[in-house]
Amino acid sequence: MKLYLSIALFFISLLGFSQDVYQPKKYVELQHPEWSKNATIYEVNIRQFTPEGTFKAFVTHLPRLKALGVDIIWLMPIHPIGEKNRKGTLGSYYAVKDYYGVNPEYGSLADLKALVDKIHAMGMHVILDWVANHSATDNALVKQHPDWYIKDEAGNFEPTPWRDYDDIIDFDYQQPGIRKYMTDALKYWVKETNIDGYRCDVASFMPLDFWENARKELDAIKPVFMLAESETFDLHRKAFDMTYAWSLWDCLHKITTQKTTIQSLTEGYIAEHVSIFPEAGYRMAFLDNHDKNSWEGNVFKNFGDGLKPSMVLIGTIDGMPMLYSGQESGLDRSLNFFDKDPITWKEHENGAIFKKLFELKHRNQALWNGDWGGKMVRIKNNQMSNVISFSRTKGKDNVIVIINFSDQAKEVILENEYHKGKYTELFTSKNYEFSGKDKLQLTPWGYLVLERN
Repeated sequence: MKLYLSIALFFISLLGFSQDVYQPKKYVELQHPEWSKNATIYEVNIRQFTPEGTFKAFVTHLPRLKALGVDIIWLMPIHPIGEKNRKGTLGSYYAVKDYYGVNPEYGSLADLKALVDKIHAMGMHVILDWVANHSATDNALVKQHPDWYIKDEAGNFEPTPWRDYDDIIDFDYQQPGIRKYMTDALKYWVKETNIDGYRCDVASFMPLDFWENARKELDAIKPVFMLAESETFDLHRKAFDMTYAWSLWDCLHKITTQKTTIQSLTEGYIAEHVSIFPEAGYRMAFLDNHDKNSWEGNVFKNFGDGLKPSMVLIGTIDGMPMLYSGQESGLDRSLNFFDKDPITWKEHENGAIFKKLFELKHRNQALWNGDWGGKMVRIKNNQMSNVISFSRTKGKDNVIVIINFSDQAKEVILENEYHKGKYTELFTSKNYEFSGKDKLQLTPWGYLVLERN
């Protein structure tokens, strides 16, 4: 009898184990900082932000950025820049000479700490741009630990393969020494300056287990926010809160400049995002950044007459909207990457549009980030080749977005039986009431952002 009972318990345990295997599990295991739930992000190019190009001079812009609706200040690399093989007169921000130093052109360590303190006092957060994949060719580590770098067949140091980066050389992350050094350096700046995390350059070029361990050690100091310059899904599990929406930029650039249909956006990017992107992960939605601006042109060139509807989309799509230095001021040129080239600041309608979008994001939970916010639900219409219409809902909050990505006026009929109700349009304050099959008139490149009353 005991034998039969033992056999029965054995099979029951197997059954229980197998059933557990089929239970769905959340992909994202890390915990986002609570303050990031409805945050926006702004990339700061300290060198070009002011004529002085210093931390102290940048402080004067913080009230304006706070009023714009910025929550996270991302500072481009603040470290001393290599002099050997330097590009231009000032060099690349991403050729780091000293991971424990501050670029004297920007100010002192005390100036950086004062900036961080001021950002925090205003209710914002700050992350540093971190370059872990490579260093300047005259970084002290080259002589101190040459074994930490990748070598070619002739035994020479190597820049990032297949790229025109002769001012930098790549680390070898098969060496435990560089892993510990880089993790300790990351921890140093969190402890020393109280920053809130990092934007990590070419993050997918380094081993995933390095980043997962670094995140664990950083979170032991304080909960941090980590942004990866990558579109790789697996970075979200234990290492990074947010990755880049590079392919969203590509879709919008193609639609607006080549006048294609929106199929690449709806059936490509959004369909993939809704179906397989980690639900709790964040994606950074942008139209400009230091790479795009310097090497591929400004937003007016890259999106033409479709710029404003593209701005509206990145402000309402599932993701965290990001602005680059000067974008809110109508920056209409490429900033020089290796030399001084200050931004000209002025009031611009683009800034007013982003301010409206950011205000809506902050107050309406449907537009919050990751699983804090609502999923994008497609609303079918009679102009599916050119007009995107979708709804996002979370709790009692609901937002409907309708955008005409074409240079022709469109009469749009929405199949919105599940979205009946009264709405107010964000930019005009005009009231709408939907009853099921509703006709709307959209101008060329026109858009509506409707918030349920």
